[in-house]
Amino acid sequence: MRDLLMNRRTIRKYSSEPVDDKMLTEILEEGCRSSTTGNMQVYSIIITCDNEKKRMLAPLHFNQKMVTEAPVVLTFCADFNRFNKWCSLRKAEPGYDNFLSFMTAAMDAIIATQTVCISAESRGLGICYIGTTIYMAHKIIEVLNLPKGVVPVTTLTLGWPAEKPEQVDRLPLEAIVHHETYTDYSDTKLEEYYREKEGRDDSKKFIAENSKETLAQVFTDVRYKKPDNIFFSNTLLQVLKDQGFMNQ
Repeated sequence: MRDLLMNRRTIRKYSSEPVDDKMLTEILEEGCRSSTTGNMQVYSIIITCDNEKKRMLAPLHFNQKMVTEAPVVLTFCADFNRFNKWCSLRKAEPGYDNFLSFMTAAMDAIIATQTVCISAESRGLGICYIGTTIYMAHKIIEVLNLPKGVVPVTTLTLGWPAEKPEQVDRLPLEAIVHHETYTDYSDTKLEEYYREKEGRDDSKKFIAENSKETLAQVFTDVRYKKPDNIFFSNTLLQVLKDQGFMNQ
Protein backbone atom coordinates (compact mmCIF):
# COMPACT_ATOMS: atom_id res chain seq x y z
CA MET A 1 0.00 0.00 0.00
CA ARG A 2 2.84 2.42 0.78
CA ASP A 3 4.33 1.92 -2.68
CA LEU A 4 0.93 2.59 -4.24
CA LEU A 5 0.40 5.83 -2.34
CA MET A 6 3.96 7.13 -2.51
CA ASN A 7 4.28 6.50 -6.25
CA ARG A 8 0.86 7.71 -7.42
CA ARG A 9 0.52 10.13 -10.32
CA THR A 10 -2.34 12.18 -11.67
CA ILE A 11 -3.32 10.80 -15.08
CA ARG A 12 -4.69 13.11 -17.76
CA LYS A 13 -4.25 10.86 -20.81
CA TYR A 14 -6.17 7.60 -21.13
CA SER A 15 -6.28 4.66 -23.51
CA SER A 16 -9.52 3.88 -25.32
CA GLU A 17 -9.89 0.61 -23.37
CA PRO A 18 -13.15 0.69 -21.40
CA VAL A 19 -13.38 0.10 -17.68
CA ASP A 20 -15.15 -3.19 -17.00
CA ASP A 21 -18.58 -2.68 -15.45
CA LYS A 22 -17.91 -5.25 -12.74
CA MET A 23 -14.65 -3.55 -11.81
CA LEU A 24 -16.31 -0.14 -11.70
CA THR A 25 -19.07 -1.49 -9.48
CA GLU A 26 -16.51 -2.99 -7.09
CA ILE A 27 -14.62 0.31 -6.96
CA LEU A 28 -17.79 2.23 -6.14
CA GLU A 29 -18.84 -0.35 -3.54
CA GLU A 30 -15.49 0.11 -1.83
CA GLY A 31 -15.81 3.88 -2.08
CA CYS A 32 -19.21 3.72 -0.41
CA ARG A 33 -17.69 1.93 2.59
CA SER A 34 -15.93 5.20 3.45
CA SER A 35 -16.39 6.96 6.76
CA THR A 36 -19.48 9.16 6.80
CA THR A 37 -21.09 11.58 9.25
CA GLY A 38 -23.58 9.73 11.47
CA ASN A 39 -23.75 6.91 8.90
CA MET A 40 -26.04 9.14 6.82
CA GLN A 41 -24.08 8.83 3.54
CA VAL A 42 -25.33 12.20 2.36
CA TYR A 43 -23.65 12.06 -1.04
CA SER A 44 -24.37 10.71 -4.51
CA ILE A 45 -22.13 9.69 -7.42
CA ILE A 46 -23.12 10.32 -11.04
CA ILE A 47 -21.46 8.00 -13.57
CA THR A 48 -21.00 9.46 -17.05
CA CYS A 49 -19.81 7.13 -19.81
CA ASP A 50 -21.95 8.36 -22.69
CA ASN A 51 -19.81 10.33 -25.15
CA GLU A 52 -22.48 12.92 -25.86
CA LYS A 53 -23.03 13.58 -22.17
CA LYS A 54 -19.27 13.91 -21.67
CA ARG A 55 -19.18 16.45 -24.50
CA MET A 56 -21.86 18.41 -22.67
CA LEU A 57 -19.81 18.36 -19.48
CA ALA A 58 -16.51 19.26 -21.15
CA PRO A 59 -17.01 23.05 -21.49
CA LEU A 60 -18.11 23.17 -17.85
CA HIS A 61 -14.66 21.81 -16.99
CA PHE A 62 -12.92 24.39 -19.19
CA ASN A 63 -12.64 21.86 -22.04
CA GLN A 64 -9.97 19.79 -20.36
CA LYS A 65 -9.39 16.90 -22.76
CA MET A 66 -9.55 14.13 -20.18
CA VAL A 67 -13.26 14.79 -19.67
CA THR A 68 -14.06 13.46 -23.14
CA GLU A 69 -11.11 11.07 -23.47
CA ALA A 70 -11.49 9.18 -20.19
CA PRO A 71 -13.91 6.25 -20.44
CA VAL A 72 -15.54 7.15 -17.11
CA VAL A 73 -16.34 10.51 -15.52
CA LEU A 74 -17.60 10.46 -11.92
CA THR A 75 -19.29 13.50 -10.40
CA PHE A 76 -19.47 13.40 -6.61
CA CYS A 77 -22.29 15.40 -5.08
CA ALA A 78 -23.26 16.60 -1.63
CA ASP A 79 -26.77 15.16 -1.40
CA PHE A 80 -29.35 15.74 1.31
CA ASN A 81 -32.23 15.22 -1.13
CA ARG A 82 -32.37 11.48 -0.53
CA PHE A 83 -32.02 11.75 3.26
CA ASN A 84 -34.60 14.56 3.51
CA LYS A 85 -37.17 12.52 1.56
CA TRP A 86 -36.54 9.47 3.73
CA CYS A 87 -37.00 11.57 6.88
CA SER A 88 -40.30 12.95 5.59
CA LEU A 89 -41.45 9.47 4.61
CA ARG A 90 -40.79 8.31 8.18
CA LYS A 91 -42.61 11.22 9.90
CA ALA A 92 -39.37 12.99 10.81
CA GLU A 93 -38.85 16.69 10.16
CA PRO A 94 -35.47 17.28 8.41
CA GLY A 95 -33.52 20.39 9.38
CA TYR A 96 -30.78 20.18 6.79
CA ASP A 97 -31.40 23.34 4.74
CA ASN A 98 -28.36 25.20 6.05
CA PHE A 99 -24.67 25.73 5.35
CA LEU A 100 -23.53 23.29 8.05
CA SER A 101 -25.50 20.53 6.34
CA PHE A 102 -23.88 21.34 3.00
CA MET A 103 -20.45 21.11 4.61
CA THR A 104 -21.39 17.78 6.21
CA ALA A 105 -22.50 16.38 2.85
CA ALA A 106 -19.52 17.86 1.00
CA MET A 107 -17.10 16.22 3.44
CA ASP A 108 -18.89 12.88 3.05
CA ALA A 109 -18.60 13.21 -0.74
CA ILE A 110 -14.89 14.08 -0.67
CA ILE A 111 -14.05 11.21 1.68
CA ALA A 112 -15.85 8.79 -0.65
CA THR A 113 -14.06 10.32 -3.63
CA GLN A 114 -10.62 9.68 -2.21
CA THR A 115 -11.51 6.10 -1.29
CA VAL A 116 -12.66 5.56 -4.88
CA CYS A 117 -9.30 6.95 -6.05
CA ILE A 118 -7.32 4.51 -3.92
CA SER A 119 -9.51 1.60 -4.99
CA ALA A 120 -9.15 2.48 -8.67
CA GLU A 121 -5.40 3.07 -8.50
CA SER A 122 -4.87 -0.23 -6.68
CA ARG A 123 -6.28 -1.91 -9.82
CA GLY A 124 -3.93 -0.05 -12.15
CA LEU A 125 -6.40 2.59 -13.25
CA GLY A 126 -5.53 6.27 -13.41
CA ILE A 127 -7.53 9.16 -11.98
CA CYS A 128 -7.58 12.93 -12.13
CA TYR A 129 -9.45 15.26 -9.80
CA ILE A 130 -11.15 18.14 -11.63
CA GLY A 131 -11.38 21.24 -9.50
CA THR A 132 -13.62 23.16 -11.87
CA THR A 133 -16.69 21.36 -10.52
CA ILE A 134 -17.50 23.94 -7.85
CA TYR A 135 -16.74 26.79 -10.27
CA MET A 136 -19.45 25.63 -12.66
CA ALA A 137 -21.76 23.85 -10.25
CA HIS A 138 -24.85 25.71 -11.50
CA LYS A 139 -24.30 24.45 -15.07
CA ILE A 140 -23.38 20.93 -14.00
CA ILE A 141 -26.63 20.83 -12.02
CA GLU A 142 -28.50 21.50 -15.27
CA VAL A 143 -26.64 18.89 -17.34
CA LEU A 144 -26.92 16.15 -14.70
CA ASN A 145 -30.50 17.07 -13.73
CA LEU A 146 -29.64 17.44 -10.04
CA PRO A 147 -32.64 18.24 -7.81
CA LYS A 148 -32.79 20.66 -4.90
CA GLY A 149 -30.61 19.46 -2.04
CA VAL A 150 -27.86 18.20 -4.37
CA VAL A 151 -24.67 20.11 -5.22
CA PRO A 152 -21.69 18.75 -7.22
CA VAL A 153 -18.45 19.17 -5.27
CA THR A 154 -15.78 17.34 -7.27
CA THR A 155 -15.27 15.24 -10.39
CA LEU A 156 -12.93 12.36 -11.24
CA THR A 157 -11.86 11.14 -14.62
CA LEU A 158 -11.04 7.44 -14.54
CA GLY A 159 -9.51 5.02 -17.02
CA TRP A 160 -6.46 3.05 -18.09
CA PRO A 161 -3.37 5.30 -18.24
CA ALA A 162 -1.88 6.19 -21.61
CA GLU A 163 1.01 8.04 -19.96
CA LYS A 164 3.36 7.84 -17.00
CA PRO A 165 3.99 11.48 -16.12
CA GLU A 166 6.67 12.64 -13.75
CA GLN A 167 5.50 12.89 -10.17
CA VAL A 168 4.69 16.41 -9.09
CA ASP A 169 6.46 17.82 -6.07
CA ARG A 170 5.13 17.94 -2.52
CA LEU A 171 6.14 20.07 0.45
CA PRO A 172 8.18 18.27 3.12
CA LEU A 173 6.12 16.60 5.83
CA GLU A 174 7.30 19.03 8.49
CA ALA A 175 5.67 21.87 6.53
CA ILE A 176 2.29 20.19 6.87
CA VAL A 177 2.27 18.38 10.21
CA HIS A 178 1.99 20.16 13.57
CA HIS A 179 2.46 18.39 16.90
CA GLU A 180 -0.07 18.96 19.69
CA THR A 181 -0.76 22.57 18.69
CA TYR A 182 -0.38 24.67 15.55
CA THR A 183 3.04 26.28 15.17
CA ASP A 184 2.93 29.34 12.95
CA TYR A 185 5.49 29.77 10.18
CA SER A 186 8.48 32.05 10.45
CA ASP A 187 10.02 33.57 7.34
CA THR A 188 13.03 31.32 7.87
CA LYS A 189 10.88 28.19 7.91
CA LEU A 190 8.92 29.29 4.85
CA GLU A 191 12.16 29.81 2.96
CA GLU A 192 13.23 26.31 4.00
CA TYR A 193 9.95 24.59 3.17
CA TYR A 194 9.47 26.17 -0.26
CA ARG A 195 13.12 26.13 -1.38
CA GLU A 196 12.92 22.84 -3.27
CA LYS A 197 9.60 23.69 -4.94
CA GLU A 198 10.86 27.09 -6.09
CA GLY A 199 14.16 25.66 -7.28
CA ARG A 200 12.65 23.07 -9.61
CA ASP A 201 13.18 23.53 -13.35
CA ASP A 202 9.45 23.30 -14.02
CA SER A 203 8.77 26.03 -11.46
CA LYS A 204 11.36 28.30 -13.05
CA LYS A 205 9.80 27.63 -16.45
CA PHE A 206 6.38 28.40 -15.03
CA ILE A 207 7.65 31.76 -13.74
CA ALA A 208 9.30 32.65 -17.05
CA GLU A 209 6.30 31.64 -19.18
CA ASN A 210 4.04 33.89 -17.15
CA SER A 211 6.52 36.78 -17.00
CA LYS A 212 6.51 36.81 -13.21
CA GLU A 213 9.17 37.36 -10.61
CA THR A 214 8.24 34.57 -8.20
CA LEU A 215 6.32 31.30 -8.19
CA ALA A 216 3.86 32.72 -5.66
CA GLN A 217 2.94 35.44 -8.18
CA VAL A 218 1.99 32.77 -10.71
CA PHE A 219 -0.61 31.52 -8.24
CA THR A 220 -1.91 34.92 -7.12
CA ASP A 221 -1.78 36.75 -10.45
CA VAL A 222 -2.42 34.01 -13.03
CA ARG A 223 -3.81 30.72 -11.78
CA TYR A 224 -6.03 31.68 -8.84
CA LYS A 225 -6.70 35.39 -9.07
CA LYS A 226 -8.67 37.27 -6.43
CA PRO A 227 -11.34 38.54 -8.89
CA ASP A 228 -11.91 34.97 -10.10
CA ASN A 229 -12.09 33.70 -6.53
CA ILE A 230 -14.69 36.31 -5.66
CA PHE A 231 -16.74 35.64 -8.80
CA PHE A 232 -16.82 31.87 -8.33
CA SER A 233 -17.44 32.26 -4.58
CA ASN A 234 -20.52 34.35 -5.31
CA THR A 235 -21.64 31.85 -7.93
CA LEU A 236 -21.29 28.96 -5.48
CA LEU A 237 -23.13 30.85 -2.74
CA GLN A 238 -26.01 31.40 -5.15
CA VAL A 239 -25.98 27.69 -6.01
CA LEU A 240 -26.19 26.81 -2.32
CA LYS A 241 -29.11 29.21 -1.93
CA ASP A 242 -30.89 27.84 -4.99
CA GLN A 243 -30.32 24.24 -3.86
CA GLY A 244 -31.68 24.92 -0.38
CA PHE A 245 -28.58 25.12 1.82
CA MET A 246 -28.67 28.75 3.00
CA ASN A 247 -31.72 28.87 5.28
CA GLN A 248 -30.12 30.15 8.48
